Formats: sequence, structure tokens, C-alpha cells
Amino acid sequence: MSHTHDKEDSCCSTKVHPAPKDNHQHVHDHEEGDEHDHDHGGDPSAFKTYLPALVTLVMLLIGIAFDNIFKVPAFQTIRPYWYIVAYLPVGIPVLREVWETFKAKDFFTEFSLMSIATIGAFGIGQYPEGVTVMLFYTIGELFQMAAVNRAKRNIKALLDVRADVAHVLRNGKYEDVNPEKVAIGETIQIKAGEKIPLDGALMSDKSSFNTAALTGESKPRTINKGEPILAGMLNLDKVIEVQVSKAFADSALSRILEMVQNATTRKAKTELFIRKFAKVYTPIVFFLALALVTIPMLVLGSDYHFQTWLYRSLVFLVISCPCALVISIPLGYFGGIGAASSNGILFKGSNFLDLITKLNTVVMDKTGTLTKGVFNVQKVESVIDEKELLNLLTAVEAKSTHPIAKSIVAYVGNQEIHPAENIAEIAGMGLKGVVNGKEVLAGNVKLLEKFNIEFDTRIAAIEESIVVVAVDQKYAGYVLIADEIKEDAGEAVKQLHEIGIKQVVMLSGDKTSIVKKVATGLGIDAYYGDLLPEDKVAKLEEIKKDKTKVVAFVGDGINDTPVLAISDIGIAMGAMGSDAAIETADVVIQTDQPSKIVTAIKIGKATKNVVIQNIVLAFAVKALVLILGAGGIATMWEAVFADVGVALLAILNAVRIQKMKF
Repeated sequence: MSHTHDKEDSCCSTKVHPAPKDNHQHVHDHEEGDEHDHDHGGDPSAFKTYLPALVTLVMLLIGIAFDNIFKVPAFQTIRPYWYIVAYLPVGIPVLREVWETFKAKDFFTEFSLMSIATIGAFGIGQYPEGVTVMLFYTIGELFQMAAVNRAKRNIKALLDVRADVAHVLRNGKYEDVNPEKVAIGETIQIKAGEKIPLDGALMSDKSSFNTAALTGESKPRTINKGEPILAGMLNLDKVIEVQVSKAFADSALSRILEMVQNATTRKAKTELFIRKFAKVYTPIVFFLALALVTIPMLVLGSDYHFQTWLYRSLVFLVISCPCALVISIPLGYFGGIGAASSNGILFKGSNFLDLITKLNTVVMDKTGTLTKGVFNVQKVESVIDEKELLNLLTAVEAKSTHPIAKSIVAYVGNQEIHPAENIAEIAGMGLKGVVNGKEVLAGNVKLLEKFNIEFDTRIAAIEESIVVVAVDQKYAGYVLIADEIKEDAGEAVKQLHEIGIKQVVMLSGDKTSIVKKVATGLGIDAYYGDLLPEDKVAKLEEIKKDKTKVVAFVGDGINDTPVLAISDIGIAMGAMGSDAAIETADVVIQTDQPSKIVTAIKIGKATKNVVIQNIVLAFAVKALVLILGAGGIATMWEAVFADVGVALLAILNAVRIQKMKF
């Protein structure tokens, strides 16, 4: 219950691993994040990963030395066999990929292009070039794998904070059990230095926690008795007890992991275009290379030299391989998602990384978004006995999760709360219930007006948040409550304007007088108060009628869910936000800091810039070298740079996102 009066495919895949069973889908493994996500740092198996490339490199260097420096006559006898053996460690995995893709009836891939080019080079005696092309291709794939692992490190760190064991109180003693087998309501114990295995409420007085895995915030946070505590936090202080409030699968950490793991399945338009482009581009390139061999035969006649034109054709194939595009673009988006994650921001897909760069209008909820949502009772005015007023009010508020309800319950303290019956929420107005046979209404002025209850009209002029109370259809008094603006809210609004957001709007169910005061203080362009949930939807739809506007809505409550759903980008405050808001949103800010909206936009723009740079670099270099190759000016060495060299540069450019400061 809530008081709404105040609230609102790539086609490149690393060849050093066995091919998966799905012979077609494996070619998208890097961007999907399903394979190769182990980090080789300090892993003995890493040497095995790089061994084929090392063997080929050593044999290639020895062969080139014998060919050009030492010029050993005996070497000429075994020369072809030496280079064939040097080729096999890096060539066999690619040939295996060709076989797998052929079985899947996918004939035109970078695997087949590379295989034809290198085998053709061997056929015309260009052994070192053939080995070099395949070696550099493999090195490019290894760089790609390392870059993907680096991009995943921030995300995979979340897995490391999942506790393997929960100490559960059963039959008077603590037992070590799997967190998945702990029931809601059970008590668990967490010692200093241990990870919190499940969401719950702190039963001990207070403790200090490291929340970096969930929020990206390294500063320790103190949580007091009764306050929520989340799986993934690290207990820093002392032995504590927690009452479990959610099953393992429903914990905040599990939701975060699921959102991040699903993020790579939602592709940006650029990624989808490149994937489609590669499927058309690759066969065209193959047939152009074939034409480069056959057409001169018809035109030149007796002057035609097969070996020369075949070499040019092979150079053309190597140059035209689309790896630089299909590797670096998904990797750029993946890097953006990883960079956002390390800043406490979760994008549910690379498509939202793209879309957030186009934002020009940001619409925000007030309570819990721009304000802390931590209310304190400032004053109680009562026309009946004050103690009775508070007892009746607390009874109907006790089961509500709204910050105002919690503040009232906390103000009354530990005294016995009367049981309330037939509690119902009246949307945008408040609560209605029966306590000790008395009908109690608690909410805003609209609630009293709805039931035609007379009250002091001066109440409507009070700017601060109030909860008015009526008992048995008679006005009984009100409680005045104050909220605090978040420390970074003003700076966030200022920075939004600085980075190109044309309009910042605030929508609130709170009184217009309070909304005006907050909006004016923060420098917000437009504000609307006294809104019911359906009014917020109508207001956002009105804003969206202007087709030039790309609109984000930022909120945290369950009543913000409809508005989050219809906005172009829904952004939820995730630390204390409702499950419904987090599930509906496209972007989740784990720190609950408004300034992170600016960070999210900056990360989106940085990612887009890197992707555009990679596209321009790949097309420009390839176009130039393709022309030179067709004219016989570029050799296989230039082709290697145009393909693998550009791919490496693009990968390194994509990795930069991980190192940027936002």
C-alpha cells in the first residue's frame, strides 16, 4: 500500500575452444556472453590456450630466418612441410569451424574466407604469407577473448559475492545450509567478514556493510535494526542476525545477475545491422574474389597469368574479412554495459545504451528519486486524544511499506499496535481500515473530500507533507511529515542541462505547493503535483505527443510502474525501489543517486562514439587496401594489417570504455 499523495552476431568466434553443439549459434558466443567467459588470469589452462599460437609463431620465425637470413640450402627441401606443420596448430581449429558451419549450411563466413585464402597461398607457394595470415587471425581472436573477459570482470564480480552457505537458526542452533533452501521468515546469522546470502531485515541493533557489489559505492553503509538488508552486501562490523524476507531466487542480487545476463540478448540497432550486413557482405566478397581470377582471363587472353591474379584474389579475400566490424562493435556495447555495471548502473540491453544518447527530456518522480524518501514526523495536531489518534493511525499504516507509513510507525515506537481489519488502498488518496470497530481514514485532503468529511480548510494551505485522519466520518487531526532532498539532486539537474537535456520535468502525487518548492530549489524546468498514478501516465503521454522528444522517466515506486513502461527509457532507483519498478525499468540505478542518470548518459555516448570510430576505421582502411589489392599493389602483408591489424585496433579502442572515468 502506498500514499500516493506524497509518492510517486557477430560472426567471429575464438577458435582455441571446442565448438559448441549448436553448430550455427556458436559463432555469436562472444557477444552473447554464453561462452569463453572464464578469466585466464592466473589459470594454468591459459598457457594451453595460447600454446598453438606460440608454436606457430616460433616455427614461422625460424622458417623466415632460414629463408632470408641464414639461407640454409637443406631447408629448401623440407620448406613446404615445415610451413605446413607451422600452419596446423592455428589452422586446424579454423578448418574445424569451417566444417561445422558447412554442416549448418552456412558457407560464407570469415572461417571459410580465411581457409580459402591461406590454403590458396600455399597452393601458389606463398607459404610464409599463408601461415602469417592464419597466425595473426588467431592472435586477433585471442585479443578479442581477453577483451571480452576484461569487459565481463565487473559483471562477473557479482558472482563472487554470492554466499555459498547460510547459517540458519533451526531447533535452537545454527545449521549451515544452501541459501536456496532457506525459507522466508527464518533467522540467519552472518559473522564479520561474511557475505549476506539472502534479502531480509536486520534483527541486531546495527552494523556496517560494504555494498559495492550491489551499488558500486565503496563507502561503508550503516544499517540499523529493522531496516532492509540485501544479499551480496558484506558484513564489516560484528556478528548479526537477519530475518529472511525473500527466497534466494527473488533476492536483489539474483535479480541483478539475471538482468545483466539477459542484457546481451537485447541488441542495439547498429549490432543488428552489422550482423545482417556481414551475412550479405561475405558472399559478395567471395564472388568478387572469384571474379578477380576469372574475368581477367577473358579480357587479357594470352597475357593472363593465373598465379598473379589468384594471389590478388587471395589478398582481396583476406582484406575483406568482416572481423573488425563483427568483433569490435558487439564488444564495444558489451564494454559499455560492463562500465555501467562498475558504476552501479544496470542497462538491460545494448539497445538502451544507444537510445539513452538520444534523450532530450527527463521526467522524474519526487519522493525516493529526488528526495531521500526518509520521512520524520515533525508535528501532530489532534482534535481527539493524541495518543488515540496515533494508535488508530499506526494501526492502518503498520503493514504499509511506504516511507511515510514507516516514519509514523517509527515515531510511535514499540508500543502495542492495534490490529486493523479490512484495510484498502484508495489510489492517490490514502488508506481505509477498521480498528477496534472504528472506521479510520488516513491520507491526503482528497480522501476527506471524497467521503464528504468536513475539516479545517487551512490544512490545505500547509506546504509540508501531511497525513490527515478521520475517525467514523469525523475529522480527527493530522500528522506533519518532512522529507529531505538528496545531496546530489541539484547537481544532477544542473549536469543534465549541461550535457544537452533540454527539459527536466517533475511529476508527483504530493501537493503542488511542496512540488513547486522542491522544483524551484533544484532548477527543474516544469513540475506537476497532486497527481494520481493515472494522472502521471496522462501527463507523460502529453509530453510524448511532441515527436521530437525522447523521454526518460525516473522513479522507484510501484505506482511509477505504468509510467516507466510507457516512457522511451524507464530508469528505476534500484537500491530501495519496488520490485515492480525494477522489473519494468530499462535501466536500474543501484545507488539511488540522481547524478547516476548523467553517468548513464555519458557511458551511452562514450560507447556510441567508440562504435562509430570502429566502423569508420574498418571501412576506411579496408576500402583503401581492397583497391590496392585489386590493382596488385597491396600484398598479403598489407592484407593482414587491413584485416587483423584493424581488428586489433578496434578491439583496443573498445576496451578503452572500461578505463574511462565518468
